[in-house]
Parts: sequence; C-alpha cells; structure tokens
Amino acid sequence: MKPISSRIRRMHPLPIRIMHWTNALSMIIMIGSGWKIYNDEVIFGFLHFPQEIVLGIWAQHALQWHFFGMWILVFNGLFYLAYGVATGRFARLFFPIRPREVVAEMVAALTFRLKHADLTHYNAVQKVLYVGVIAIIIMQVVSGLAIWKPVQFSFFVSLFGGFQGARLAHFLGMAAIVGFMVVHVALALLVPRTILAMLTGGPAVPAEDPHPEGAPAPTTPH
Repeated sequence: MKPISSRIRRMHPLPIRIMHWTNALSMIIMIGSGWKIYNDEVIFGFLHFPQEIVLGIWAQHALQWHFFGMWILVFNGLFYLAYGVATGRFARLFFPIRPREVVAEMVAALTFRLKHADLTHYNAVQKVLYVGVIAIIIMQVVSGLAIWKPVQFSFFVSLFGGFQGARLAHFLGMAAIVGFMVVHVALALLVPRTILAMLTGGPAVPAEDPHPEGAPAPTTPH
C-alpha cells in the first residue's frame, strides 16, 4: 500500500469530467431547440435561424427537446455547484479575479501569445468566463421559469419588467452562452492540452494537498 504522501489524484476528478461533458451536451440541446422555439415567435424581425442548425421539426417538438435539456442542465448544475462549493474547488480555481490580469491576458489571447504552461492554474480570462457563465446560466433558469409559467412564477416575471422582458433576457443570455462557448473552444484550441485534460483528468496533484492547484496553504495560528 502506498504511503499517504505518495497518493495522487487528477486535476479534474471523474465527477467534474462527467458533469462538464453532460453540461456541454445539455447546452447544445437547449440552444438548438431554443432557436427553433424562437423562430416560431421572433423577437427581432430580421433574425431567423436556419432550419439546418435548429433542433426540432416544429415548435412543439423543439419545446420537448428544450425541456429534456433543461432538466439535465438543472440537476447537473445543482450537483456541479454543490461539488464545487463543498470541495473548495471554486475557491481554489476561480478566485481571486484581478482586473489588471484579465486585461493583460485578454490582450495575450487576442494576439495568440496566451501561455498556459501550468494546467493546474486557471488564468484570469478563464476565471471571468467560468464565473460569468455560471451566473448567466442561473439567470437563464430564472427567466426560463418566468416564460414557462408566468402566472405561477409572476415574481420572476416582475424581475424582468414583464413577460417580454423575460423573453429578451432569456434570448440575450442564450447569446452570451453561445459567445462563451465560442471563446471557450477558441482558448482550448490555443492550448489543446486543456481539452485532453478534461478527457483524461489532467496532471496529477497530491491528494493530501488542500490547495492542489498551487494556492499557498493557510497558516494555522498557534
């Protein structure tokens, strides 16, 4: 039996990898079906999504797909949030966020000079994207409930200034998520090892280290 000091675990534990790819699949389902639902009653008259990229033969069919993806997203998201908070993963990976670092690394990414030598640390751009998309998904759930059951969830409807406001917020949230996915994939292509890490678990880190991503361990007062 290996001593405790030699035991290791992966940067991305198996539960995180499963939840990551499950979330990706549910988002694709919801976006594709959402575009079909949107086409049935557009918000912007100039914007229609081609049939080739939507999910669903007609609006009602798309709505069924949308609910299917929604329940996957909700339950998977709740597990993800609980896991991230309970294990301290969010605190280690997503914070702190320093505006100066965000600006510097955005410039580096846009000029194809973004470095990511240590996969166990998220750069400032990644931190902003991940925290931001979590907040947007929460807003999507709230606005989606307001659209789905405007009478039962009238309080949520009022948060958006009415039913049409909820529809607009839901549409803009979708656009933000699509934007996140484009940037996320682009950054992953710049550093392909990040994709492999989410498939295999990534680099090994000491299992007993309470700050495996490299953050300094807090000192205990005596």
